[in-house]
Amino acid sequence: MKTTQLKHFFKATTLALCLSAALPNFAAAQTKDEVVAVVDNSVILRSDLEQGVAEITHQLQQQKATLPPAQILQQQALEQLIIRQAQLEQVKRYNIRPDERALNEAVLKVARDSGSSSLEAFQQKLDAMAPNTYASLRNRIAEDLAINRLRQQIVTSRIKISDQDVENFLKTPQGQALLGNQVHVHHIRISGSNAAQVAPAVKADLATATDLKALEKKYSKDDITVTAADMGFRNIADIPNELASRVTTLQPGQTSELIEARDGIHILKLIERKAGEQRALVEQYQTRHILIQPSEVVSPENAKQMIDSLYTRLKNGEDFAVLAATFSNDSGSARDSGSLGWVSPGVMVPEFEERMKNTTVGQISQPFQSQFGWHILQVTDKRQQDMTQEYQERMTRQLLGERQFDAELDSWLRETRNNAFVDIKDPALDHKKN
Repeated sequence: MKTTQLKHFFKATTLALCLSAALPNFAAAQTKDEVVAVVDNSVILRSDLEQGVAEITHQLQQQKATLPPAQILQQQALEQLIIRQAQLEQVKRYNIRPDERALNEAVLKVARDSGSSSLEAFQQKLDAMAPNTYASLRNRIAEDLAINRLRQQIVTSRIKISDQDVENFLKTPQGQALLGNQVHVHHIRISGSNAAQVAPAVKADLATATDLKALEKKYSKDDITVTAADMGFRNIADIPNELASRVTTLQPGQTSELIEARDGIHILKLIERKAGEQRALVEQYQTRHILIQPSEVVSPENAKQMIDSLYTRLKNGEDFAVLAATFSNDSGSARDSGSLGWVSPGVMVPEFEERMKNTTVGQISQPFQSQFGWHILQVTDKRQQDMTQEYQERMTRQLLGERQFDAELDSWLRETRNNAFVDIKDPALDHKKN
């Protein structure tokens, strides 16, 4: 769901999107410290509100939209700040921190959008406007990254997609298109002032007809035009949605109900259906390994010495299964003589996957290190596995999850706002009282 994550990060980071035009406002709006609202254990200052108003104003101006009255604008800005602060309270509660590398990349994107080629030049540019402006901006973006991580963790956990949901979706035109399925269809269109009178008879004949041109000739008259066509095999995605939805419910040999449209009455007959020809073939590796982890009693140096000793013993002919069962710190695979079963790409950490792919079947790898410790692995077999069904189901779950994300996010934000303690100091800023 990487695309969705990026979308929601940049949706959340309003300042990052409009900074190049709003930098002067950001630098200037850091002077007053009057408290305008309390949210749980934090406060919202007058300067925060002024900055929020500046950002909304800039967005509306970019959209060429009419600005609301000043009081409404302030209320809207304050409400956004309250929801934001309520989320930040949860960020602190769960101790969520943005990755430093991701933070640098996000700040650098804002810098480049505003015309700076480096973080250093960007910092000088901002701090020349007002001291500590760069630090304030960096902190703002760090908060947005943390909020995004919080949202992904909580909202994603609220999304439930059952096997039945997947099965139902794959029966829809969109699901059939995802599968790459094709259908062979006969299509009849009846137009004219008396089309509705002859349509049932045309439908009855279409059920057994083999000669579409004869069907056309039989029912076409001065006030009725019947057009029949063999559409051949077509991808579901290439058929108009209104017709595709009727085709996906048919079995071969069945005809659809009468489909009324502006250009006449349509009837479809499904001749044959065939699955998409695209296959997701994945190279899998039957792998076993030995893991030695540093611990309180095993220093990193001792772990390296142990893995080197085991490697020597393996090269001298000792049994891999016995050594794995005896010494490996991976208790799950050690019980099965070190076996990890058939491993697909993307499952293991990069260091393990790279060594696995580059190890000849039957050979034992040299010791290598990952975040889990020191490994020795052996690839005992390789195969090409058709993972088409798994791939299609995974894509379906991702698509359905993205569809649900916005609705679940809105629901969670409303709950977060309702559950937060909020004390608005200025009654004029409380939209519930105005």
